[in-house]
Amino acid sequence: MKKIKNIALVGNPNCGKSSLFNALTGLNQKVGNFPGVTVDKKTGRTTIPSGEVLNMVDLPGTYSLYPKSADEVVTFDVLFDDDEAVKIDLVIVVVDASNLKRNLLFCSQIMDIKKPLVVVLTMMDIARQKGIQIDVNGLSRELGVPVIAVNPRKNKGINELKKQLEATLSQRHEASIRDFIDNYHLAKEAVDIVKKYKTVTSDYSAIHFASAYPVLNIITEGTKARLTEELTSIKFNKTKIQAEETLLRYARIKKIMTACVVESDPLKKELFSRRIDSILLHPLYGNLFLLVVLFFLFQSIFWLAQYPMEWIDNGFGWLISNLKNTLPVNFFTDLLLNGVLAGINGIVVFIPQIMILFGLITLLEDSGYMSRISFLSDRLMRSVGLNGKSVMPLISAVACAVPAIMAARTIENKKEKLITILITPFMSCSARLPVYTILISLVIPNYSIMGIFNIQGLVMMGLYLAGFLMALLTAFILNIFIKVKERSIFLMELPVYRMPRWSNMGITMLQKAKVFVFDAGKIILVISIVLWGLSSYGPGSKGTAFVQKTSLENSFAGITGKAIEPAITPLGFDWKIGIALITSFAAREVFVGTMATLYSVDEEDNKTLIQKMATAKRPDGTKVYTLPTGLSLLVFYVFAMQCMSTLAIVKRETGSWTLPIAQFLFMGIIAYLSSFFIFNMLS
Repeated sequence: MKKIKNIALVGNPNCGKSSLFNALTGLNQKVGNFPGVTVDKKTGRTTIPSGEVLNMVDLPGTYSLYPKSADEVVTFDVLFDDDEAVKIDLVIVVVDASNLKRNLLFCSQIMDIKKPLVVVLTMMDIARQKGIQIDVNGLSRELGVPVIAVNPRKNKGINELKKQLEATLSQRHEASIRDFIDNYHLAKEAVDIVKKYKTVTSDYSAIHFASAYPVLNIITEGTKARLTEELTSIKFNKTKIQAEETLLRYARIKKIMTACVVESDPLKKELFSRRIDSILLHPLYGNLFLLVVLFFLFQSIFWLAQYPMEWIDNGFGWLISNLKNTLPVNFFTDLLLNGVLAGINGIVVFIPQIMILFGLITLLEDSGYMSRISFLSDRLMRSVGLNGKSVMPLISAVACAVPAIMAARTIENKKEKLITILITPFMSCSARLPVYTILISLVIPNYSIMGIFNIQGLVMMGLYLAGFLMALLTAFILNIFIKVKERSIFLMELPVYRMPRWSNMGITMLQKAKVFVFDAGKIILVISIVLWGLSSYGPGSKGTAFVQKTSLENSFAGITGKAIEPAITPLGFDWKIGIALITSFAAREVFVGTMATLYSVDEEDNKTLIQKMATAKRPDGTKVYTLPTGLSLLVFYVFAMQCMSTLAIVKRETGSWTLPIAQFLFMGIIAYLSSFFIFNMLS
C-alpha cells in the first residue's frame, strides 16, 4: 500500500496558518494529541490535481526552531524525526507578508534543515494597506524555493498552491549546496560531535540537536549522556551561537528585502487597526466594550437558539408519542422510548446552543479581537500572580478544560503554568451549557428589560463571570502559598483586525456539533441506557427473583438517590437531583440525559423534559425546582469539579494524583458551601 505523504504547516503565531489549513482540508480534519505528549494537533486530508491525497499536519505556531515550550518541542520533533512512518515529506512555511522580515527569520531556519519546501505568503492585502509591495517572483529567486501568494479567507491562490505541492513532491529533492548562512563555521566542533551520534540532513540540523537535545523525544537517554559529556568538553554555548546566527540571518534577510520589497514611509499612513485599538485597548473604554461583547455573546445563546431548540424538543415529543401508540408494550419498547430516545433527545436539543457559542467565539478569534482580550486582561492577571499568557487557556476552557489545560504548556514559568492548570476548571465549559440552559429556563422568567436585556441571558453571563472570578481568587491564594521565584515577561504581537472568514466559522460550528454528538453523546447515551435499567428495576422482594420491574423510588437508582438525599437536602436538592450529580461525574452534560431518563421512566404523559421538571413535586406537594433550588444547583455546577477527563489530564500534566485529588476536594467544598449559602439565603 502506497504511503500517504505527510505535509507540515509551520509558521509564526497569527500568520494565517490555521486559515490556510482550513482552506486546504475543509471538513476533512480531526483533532488529537501528538504521540507521547498532550499538545493539541490538527490533521487533515487534501487532494492535489493529480488525485493524490496528502496528510496535512498543522504544527503549533512558533517564532523560532529553538524550542522553549512544550509545543515548540513538538514542532522540532516532527520536523526532525526521520522515522519513515511519520517523516515529513514537504514543509509549507506560512509567511505573513505584512511582517516579512520577522517571518523570514523562521523561514530561513526551515530552509536550512534541507527538506522540500514551499513558502506561502498570506496577509498580502494587509501588506498593501501598509504600503508594502513584494516582488513574489523575485523573492522566490532570492530564497531559491517556490513562493506562492494566497488569500485563504477568500480561497484565492489555493489551486495554485496545490499545483505547486504536486510539482515539488513529484521532483526528486536535492539538498541545496548553499546554506542560507554559513552554518558549519558557526559551530563546527559541535556539528562534528553531533554527526558522530545522529544522522542529520544538514549542518544546521546538527546545531539544533546540540542546542535542544536534553528536551527532545527522538534521542535516546544514552545518546543524550554522551552528547552532554562531549559538548561540555568544548564549552558549547547555545545562547551565544543562537545570537550570532540571528544576526547573520537578519543581515542576509536585509539584502533580500532590499532587492524584493518596496516599503512606503510608515508615518504617512496610520493603520486602521491602530485607530481601533486606541479605543478597544483603552483601560476604560476597552473593558466596557469587552463586557458588551460578553453580554451579546450570552444573550445570543438564548435569542438565536430558542426556536430550533423548541423544534427539536417538540419533534422528539411527537416521535415518542407516536411510537408509544404504535409499538407493543414490552421490554424493548420501554428501552427504546425511555432509554434510547430520551437520551438522544437530551443530546440533540442542545446542538443549536453549542454551535452558536463556538461560532461566535470563532468570529472573535478570526477578527483579531481575541488577542486583545489577552492584552486587556494582562494587568488583571498580574494582580493574582499570573500574566496575559494564562488568559488564552482560560478563554479556551469555555470550550473544554482538557485542551485548555494542555494549552498551559506554552507558559514557560512553572509557577504560573501550575496555577493556570489548577484554576482552569473553574471556567464554565460547553459541557455546563446544557445544564445552565435547562435550569435557567426552569427558574428564571423569560422577559426583557427595556426590550434589550434578557434576564435569562444576564443570569447566564453571571454564571460565567462567577467561575472566572473564583478562578482569579483561587489564583491569588495559590500565588501566596506556592513559593517559586521565577520572573516572567508577557510579549504578544497583536494581529490586525480583519473580516472573519464565514466559511471558517461554519466549519468550526459543524465540527463542534459533531464532537458534542459523537464524543459527549456516546457517554450520555450509554449512561441513559444504563440509568434506564437502574431506574426501571430493583431488588426483588423475599421469595421472588433477585431483580424485578419496579417503581422508580424502589429501583436501584431510587435506592441510591434516597441514600445520599440527607447530604444534599440542605442544598435544596431531592434524590433525583442526587442521582444526576453522581452520573455527572462522567461528564457534566449527562445531567440532562439523566433527568430525561428519570422523568421518562417516572412519567407516562407526553410532556417535554422542561415541562415535566417544572411540574415536579416533593412528597409534601411543594415544587422541586423553585428559584432557591435552581440557583443553588446552578452555583453547584459552576464550581464543582465534575469531569473525570479533566482530573485525568491534570494528573498527566502535573505527574501526580495529589494535585488533582486536592483540586477535586477544594472545588467540591467550594461548590457545596456556595450552594448551601444561596439556597438558605433565598429560602
